[in-house]
Amino acid sequence: MGTHYTQISIEERCEIARLRAAGHSIRQVAAVLDRTPSTVTRELKRHSTTNGYKPVYAQEQARAHRWAGSRLDRNDQLREYVLERLTQGWSPEEVAGRLALEQGRKVISHETIYRFIYAQIARKKDYSWRHLLPRAKSKRGRSSRRGGHPARVTTQWRSFIERPADADDRLTPGHWEGDLMLFGKYKQAVLTLHERHSRMLIAARPGSKHADPIAALMERILAPFPPHWRRTVTFDNGSEFARHYRLHALGIETFFCDTHSPWQKGGVENAIGRMRRTLPRKTDLATVPDVRFAQFVQAYNNTPRKCLGYLTPAEVFANQVLHFKRESTFPPPRE
Repeated sequence: MGTHYTQISIEERCEIARLRAAGHSIRQVAAVLDRTPSTVTRELKRHSTTNGYKPVYAQEQARAHRWAGSRLDRNDQLREYVLERLTQGWSPEEVAGRLALEQGRKVISHETIYRFIYAQIARKKDYSWRHLLPRAKSKRGRSSRRGGHPARVTTQWRSFIERPADADDRLTPGHWEGDLMLFGKYKQAVLTLHERHSRMLIAARPGSKHADPIAALMERILAPFPPHWRRTVTFDNGSEFARHYRLHALGIETFFCDTHSPWQKGGVENAIGRMRRTLPRKTDLATVPDVRFAQFVQAYNNTPRKCLGYLTPAEVFANQVLHFKRESTFPPPRE
């Protein structure tokens, strides 16, 4: 068997400093530490300064010499995999989770990815790296946000707390959340409908933000779905959803969040936040072709989600549709 070497500890470095300050020779220090004289000599040569040997400084220098960069610095293949998916709009957590799902084991943590990106910003002063992150922030931490003042819709208004219980647990498909994704340019908006079970997102560009066109557009989107895929829709209190009751003809129940409580429809709020990565508020929608807009929505629906076990909304949605189709082909029981 070969000789086993151990790194000098901070306690040993403190002892070296104490003994040398007391006038002990290198051989005497080595004997006390049960180390070879050459080991002590190398330690003093590497980490001594003009002010002598300082154990804390020596410990920091030794740690810096051993650091070989993060895993993404050392592994080119893994770095390319991670950066490619971050470029596609995936979050670090989604990248790490999907990689674990594909490999059958944990390969890298999302925290390692975050640290790698922020290290590039700090070292290179290249702030373009921040655009690989979900919120494109150059520094970690929360930022304060100003809330809006939605107008309460009173016609046939029902609170979200009256929703059926199966809408809350997300186990039953057919419960939706709706909202408008607004932009800086006047009258530009995107209608978003988010299915709570599969996290599927349907987005469309209405010709107007008025209540009647919005209601008509929602009817056209939801009408083709079978009844078990259109049970409820939850909105905020914006006046654009004042004609929500037109959906009742499709057998859809409508509910509203409490005032200043958008978190009560957190699914669609999260979806809009993700769509902002490719469609920021400053975007001029008139310059975005329909094909490109459809690609943005498709990218969202094909991004793995932690809450879905790192499957994608499109995969969960497709599995559910096929499941219901298979059930519908079963012959009815005999009388």
